[in-house]
Amino acid sequence: MSDSNIHRYTVKLGNSELIIETGRLAEQAGGAVTVTEGETMVFATTTMSKTAREGIDFFPLSVDFEEKMYAAGRIPGSFFRREGRPSEQAILASRVIDRPLRPLFPKNMRNEVQVILTAFSHDQEHQVDMLGMIAASTALMISNIPWDGPVAGVRIGLIDDELVVNPTISEMENSILDLRIAGTADSINMVECGATEVDEETMLRALTLGHQAIQPIIELQRSIRAEIGKEKSEYISTKIDEALGVEVAEKTRSQVRQIVVEQTDREERNAALEVVREALTSEYEAKNAESADAEQQVKLGDVREAFSQVIKEEVRRRIVEDGVRPDGRDYFTIRPLSAEVGLIPRVHGSGLFKRGQTQVLTIATLGTPRDSQMLDGLSPEDTKRYLHHYNFPPYSTGETYPLRGPKRREIGHGALAETALRNMIPAEDEFPYTIRLVSEVMSSNGSTSMASVCGSTLALMDAGVPIARPVAGIAMGLIKEGDNVAVLTDIQGMEDHLGDMDFKVAGTVNGITALQMDIKIKGVSEEIMRKALAQAKTARMQILEVMKGAIAEPRSELGDYAPRIITIKIDPDKIGAVIGPGGKIIRSIQERTGSKIDIEEDGTVFVACADGPSATLAVEEIQALTEDAEIGRIYTGRVTRIESYGAFVEFLPGREGMVHISQLADYRVESVESEVKLGDEIMVMVTDVDEGGKVRLSRQAVLEGWTAEEARSRDRGGRSGDRGGRGGDRRGGDRRGGDRRGGDRRGGDRGGRR
Repeated sequence: MSDSNIHRYTVKLGNSELIIETGRLAEQAGGAVTVTEGETMVFATTTMSKTAREGIDFFPLSVDFEEKMYAAGRIPGSFFRREGRPSEQAILASRVIDRPLRPLFPKNMRNEVQVILTAFSHDQEHQVDMLGMIAASTALMISNIPWDGPVAGVRIGLIDDELVVNPTISEMENSILDLRIAGTADSINMVECGATEVDEETMLRALTLGHQAIQPIIELQRSIRAEIGKEKSEYISTKIDEALGVEVAEKTRSQVRQIVVEQTDREERNAALEVVREALTSEYEAKNAESADAEQQVKLGDVREAFSQVIKEEVRRRIVEDGVRPDGRDYFTIRPLSAEVGLIPRVHGSGLFKRGQTQVLTIATLGTPRDSQMLDGLSPEDTKRYLHHYNFPPYSTGETYPLRGPKRREIGHGALAETALRNMIPAEDEFPYTIRLVSEVMSSNGSTSMASVCGSTLALMDAGVPIARPVAGIAMGLIKEGDNVAVLTDIQGMEDHLGDMDFKVAGTVNGITALQMDIKIKGVSEEIMRKALAQAKTARMQILEVMKGAIAEPRSELGDYAPRIITIKIDPDKIGAVIGPGGKIIRSIQERTGSKIDIEEDGTVFVACADGPSATLAVEEIQALTEDAEIGRIYTGRVTRIESYGAFVEFLPGREGMVHISQLADYRVESVESEVKLGDEIMVMVTDVDEGGKVRLSRQAVLEGWTAEEARSRDRGGRSGDRGGRGGDRRGGDRRGGDRRGGDRRGGDRGGRR
């Protein structure tokens, strides 16, 4: 390929330089771009089908982020050693890139558009998600695809009370804020955030800084488009006939308005609207039957779409002009709340949270460190001990459809709830459990993800997990008609579907822990976000009070069926002694005590058992395997070998010392065999440990009650006398010499044979 086809551009983002290149790869794609920061490179392609998809009422956009393990110099850990289904992080990256792109496509476009992003290289320092967003936007800008961009994205951290633009992965380890923000030149149109109780004003400053930081990237994309952009293609519009829309509105508007005003119950309102819809459809069916000219016949799908537009207009008008929402609430009122805990037997913790018709049940399960999730992705993180899974079954909306595992939406909602609670979860050294939460949506009518945050907080406290503070969440909505703006607290399903924004806010009494904003218009101003955050804070405090009524703080004890985990530290050099050859020793301890034992590389040992005494016994055995012999300490040991000069005793697992014949009793011993036998258990005191690790033991010291200092001094004083000959008279080795009854303390024949 000629170098003249390759175009390279650079732009600053924070302290880094981004390199945008196009013209080298994928020349048949609609647009293809690489974006590089450091040694992290993301490749994006955008392509549009030439025909529209028939029979759909939505814009068919797909955004896929592909993690290639070669990007980090790794081979996939799966059986097939190749990438399979996307990881959770790849799915979340796809979602965060999709959300700011989607509102800028023509709403009546039905041509398929596919955005594929591939991480070519990952240096483990520079993040890939925001690079992918910039790459996708630039590829769309230079492509033939109709799109009202550009957008750009950036990450904002809060490190040592300073807001940082585009921090690296290592810098983010010290950040209490992980804010990802995307927007156009005029406004913000996507927010995704996790935080450790950041206040609303700081969050607004971060949002403003992020919007400012993306402006140079937006300007560069515009200049790239002007220089090398392709001509935009025509697309097939599915817009309904304007005359039909006017006709349907004239026929139904008064009926719809009356229903919207009078019917505040969801089921009754939907039933009344369905009657009007069916009558309208039947009328046009009859007209089609009377007309012999197929071209003059009306598409019933267009009739239904025109009717839906009338409903949307009337609901929005009533909210903006009358200040009344579909269920009769004002802008600020939360639907009825309730909270319960401890509903499910045997599980470790459970919490049920209800807000209006939205109801979520969360179950908490505690496991050992070996239950943590192994991650096989591009992130430097390779394990995860706190997991949050979210399920949205069909019965929650009164529907039926096949269960095919979690969809992207379910994975995203679970990740949002996980983010909201992550920084309240105790550290592993404080609470050494793997924690899994599963939120089961029982009923859905708006913001089940925020209800799962509340239900999960209840379940954690019911399980006895010592979270720092309870977390609650609320979803805010927006209706914007010209200059008229309504910010709605606690949006329900209809307001989400017909509104312009879904702004989810979770946090504690001290501050925000998670944000997520999706919008259907081109963007929202700082003023709207300020108002939404203020209303969300008020609502959050109300919800926390209701939750407090169910359970005020974490239970002081774990549930009866939760495992008990004891954490101890051992010398890393002695891990092998605990594991044993082929894992023999550790398996033996686990079998005898019914425990599960996990050992970290730093020597941290986690012992989990169903009951405390078993865990204590396992800990004692591990400590015995790893502790050093302590001079003056008494041990109970087993005689493992007998020689003429003394007995060898295993006083710690795998650790032996010798009791000289002169130290076997508090009287003169004629032979070792006369005093002890193989397998006997005797109490001994450690009197010396030499530089080579050999241990000298004394039974006499136990019988006579020596102190540790006496053990040291007597061992040193009597050592020469113990070195008599290996045969014959052992009296020279008896430190006391003679018969104890005679009080002879001369130390025996110190010059005797060894």
